[in-house]
Amino acid sequence: MKKLFLVLFFFSYFSLSAQNTQMAYEYFRKGEYLKAASIYKKLYQKNKRNTTYFKYLITCYQEAKNYQEAEKLLLDQLKNFPKQIYLNIELGKNYHFKNQDKKADSLYQITIEKVKTDTRNVRMVARAFQDNGMLDTALQIYKDAIHKNPKANYDLYIAQIYGEKGDIENMFNSYLNLVDRNKNYYTTIQRYIGKFITDDGENTYNKTFRKLLLKRSQNNPNTAWNNLLSWMYMKQKEFHKAFIQQKAIHIRENGSLYPIFDLAVNSFENTDYETSSEAFNYVITHTLDREQILQAKEYLLKISIKKATSDADLVIIDSDFQAIFSEYGSGSLTISVKKLYANFLAFQLNKPTEAIKVLKEAKKVASNSYKRGLLKIQLADILVFIGKYNEALITYTQAQTEDLRSSFVAQIARLKIAQTSYYKGDFDWAKVQLKVLKSATSKLISNDALALNLLIGDNIAGDTIQAALKKYAKAELLAYQNKTKQAIDTLSIVLADFKGHAIEDEALYKQAELYKKQKKYHFAENNYQKIIQLKKDGILVDDAIYQLGLLYESPLNDLEKAKEMYQKILFDFPSSIYLVEARKRFRKLRGDTLEN
Repeated sequence: MKKLFLVLFFFSYFSLSAQNTQMAYEYFRKGEYLKAASIYKKLYQKNKRNTTYFKYLITCYQEAKNYQEAEKLLLDQLKNFPKQIYLNIELGKNYHFKNQDKKADSLYQITIEKVKTDTRNVRMVARAFQDNGMLDTALQIYKDAIHKNPKANYDLYIAQIYGEKGDIENMFNSYLNLVDRNKNYYTTIQRYIGKFITDDGENTYNKTFRKLLLKRSQNNPNTAWNNLLSWMYMKQKEFHKAFIQQKAIHIRENGSLYPIFDLAVNSFENTDYETSSEAFNYVITHTLDREQILQAKEYLLKISIKKATSDADLVIIDSDFQAIFSEYGSGSLTISVKKLYANFLAFQLNKPTEAIKVLKEAKKVASNSYKRGLLKIQLADILVFIGKYNEALITYTQAQTEDLRSSFVAQIARLKIAQTSYYKGDFDWAKVQLKVLKSATSKLISNDALALNLLIGDNIAGDTIQAALKKYAKAELLAYQNKTKQAIDTLSIVLADFKGHAIEDEALYKQAELYKKQKKYHFAENNYQKIIQLKKDGILVDDAIYQLGLLYESPLNDLEKAKEMYQKILFDFPSSIYLVEARKRFRKLRGDTLEN
């Protein structure tokens, strides 16, 4: 019974204390300092070792201009805890408030001299000066401590002070000094520096950081500098420069090839196929890991498919697939390659029957339900391609088996069900599926779901028969089925029959993309120009301007017009997703000399 009483007593005590603390903070936050001080004073008197209560109480007195009470409290605290010499800075600040500047400055100087002999208080004293805006004094305390003990490590705190001062170069140098001391600090400083580095290579912070790293690389070779350069170039999407740094690390250390493999994947995902191909080939040349070689070869096949422009290219790609199957067999190891091959057969060679056969064979050797689910989704994709929509919908639904109900596979299947329903003109059912996907764990899936949901929502409002969107969806389906001419013709009908409808800019944009596929670049140019003229503030205007820039740069080779388009993005669309890339391309065309 006694134990129960004690438990209840302590529970009530701490509960009441927490309530008082919250009430005091609410008064403090609202600027009612006298009310806050009355509560903090009681809390502090019960626990004089609680520095939080003490600091809030001091601040309350000072904000209420009750400097005498603050001074008394500070002197009592120093008397009770004489080793807390950092409180002299708070006391000095209080003297400043009372216009006793000489007394304050004298106290500061005494504290600085004390900390020179007793370095245990360096951090606390320097932090007190820093918190009170006396950054140069705080910096000097750290420098004096390092002069006395060169092994002392205050670089992280020094970097933060330089950051507050706006001295970015010295801030970066202080962070880099940490890595010089110990490579284990690499991740820590990457986190701090990452707050300043952007995806724009011409950003002042990026240029400063790059200059410092290159200087250190020349004066004191260290793979940490290569790693940081690679990391920065990756953020700037300058993948080949990042690859050069990773190669230098590998040559020097002969370590893991995974950083180069990851870089190759990133390059691929950002359509830098040249760097990606070079990096994957480097991995193949230098690794003995059979699976890693297979993965690299699979990506090289993807690159070849992306770059294929003729039937001859497709024949070579097919033979490359056969070479992999010959070397690695047709078991579970090559399931991923089989999926890629099935896609190649269906969408590049127009052999859907053979593709379905490959997928069914792969399903027999799939080792788990996750892989089988992905194979079913791909099978359903091909069924949509050949026009078997109901069968495709059933197959997508089958991919959402009980053990995959909330998985990434199930989310893909649901998105595909929505897209197929959209193709069929069943917009209500598509929206039901898309609503569920708003909270999808995959950002890519949720973004695709949001885009399709907006497309449907924007174009069925006020249109009871939904004729325009149904025709547009039909065109998108034809494009998916590689029936490019029919898709273009269907979009022409949309543009003729539904002029002024919300779908008009979408139809122009989609048609322009299909014209580029046919290499009818002037037709595409015309469509983009129409989008710009149609709605000056339309959501596709910056997309159209940027695509025009790419067209003029290549293949139309009108560099002046390309510059004009990129410049338009810079000045008229500062929040565009194309801003950084447009700036890079504009500067390159203008002939700016960019640092390596």
